Amino acid sequence: MQREDFGFDGLTTPALLLDVGKMTRNIERLDARAKDLGVTLRPHLKTAKSAEISKRLSGGVNGPITVSTLAEAEVFHVAGHTDILYAVGIAPQKLGRVQALRAKGCDLVVILDNTDQASAVAEADVPALIEIDSDGHRGGLAPDDPELIKVGEILHKHGLLRGVMTHAGESYNVRGADAHAKFAELERSMAVKAAEALRGAGLECPTVSVGSTPTAHGARDLTGVTEMRAGVYMFFDLVMAGIDVCRVDDIALSVLTTVIGHQRAKGWVMIDAGWMAMSRDRGTFVQDVDQGYGVVCDAQGRVMRDLIVSSANQEHGIISVREGSDEPLPDLAVGTQLRILPNHSCATAAQFDWYNVLPEGDGAMEIWPRFGGW
Repeated sequence: MQREDFGFDGLTTPALLLDVGKMTRNIERLDARAKDLGVTLRPHLKTAKSAEISKRLSGGVNGPITVSTLAEAEVFHVAGHTDILYAVGIAPQKLGRVQALRAKGCDLVVILDNTDQASAVAEADVPALIEIDSDGHRGGLAPDDPELIKVGEILHKHGLLRGVMTHAGESYNVRGADAHAKFAELERSMAVKAAEALRGAGLECPTVSVGSTPTAHGARDLTGVTEMRAGVYMFFDLVMAGIDVCRVDDIALSVLTTVIGHQRAKGWVMIDAGWMAMSRDRGTFVQDVDQGYGVVCDAQGRVMRDLIVSSANQEHGIISVREGSDEPLPDLAVGTQLRILPNHSCATAAQFDWYNVLPEGDGAMEIWPRFGGW
């Protein structure tokens, strides 16, 4: 828990804050689930984009990780990671960068779902997982699609078939442990069915990889699966809280902002964090509770009841009481510092170049760099 007397006088707002204690507990929670389910956890670092955070995963630099950009793969390999899955369908033009990383000792594996990609990968001598469509959310092949065997044969012929992977992205659209467990079982069954189809055709399929943050926390049985992936679980956010994957108190990321004015007749408090700080992500809009552009907390991180960032311009945010609430608008003087919990941690973190890391106990605040790019 953050100390009550922790000050932010040295920070220019808006600033990205990371509660390392909460992050550590979130990491440990999913580590324990993976162990209970008998699978390897392959954390997705697309949200964190920080070598300081990757070193604090349970496996450290020796553990497997997932990335969403080649820039991530390059930075994390320099940090010491060698077992990396690039979990976005490979474009042939990017294979040169993949080959360069592999030549440096990085076991970088790509994903694909068609014969054109498979032929390009085979020519480049790069190993791959075949992406499986488990819920119609994105790309991938159905387990019974004849194309699956054709793709598998191209990779197998060159010794490059590592297995299959899937991502149940539609699990973000349902709420509660039972609903997430159903998606986790769908994810598992479709990936295992695809693996069995490949093996039935005489093709090797050592890796069966599944995962999203909701299904990783909701899974009850992962028979036939070798690894699961998740990313935003390190920080969580209001979208995850809104579908009951976490509590609001588990959210480790927030944006520090300052009150800069009022429109009292309108019931508005003006702050210096707009959508350039919070992002335009409105992921809770479709949920049971719309959290606007973020939930308002005091400087110590305590939620202020029914107070949200209801609107955002580029560098201005507008705080107001949630529609339908009878809570009074608090008297927040100009210069008051507040913290805003994000809808989507991936999008909010992407607005900043570093984390201001809040320590546990009596330690000093640290700066951890983060990076962007592709």
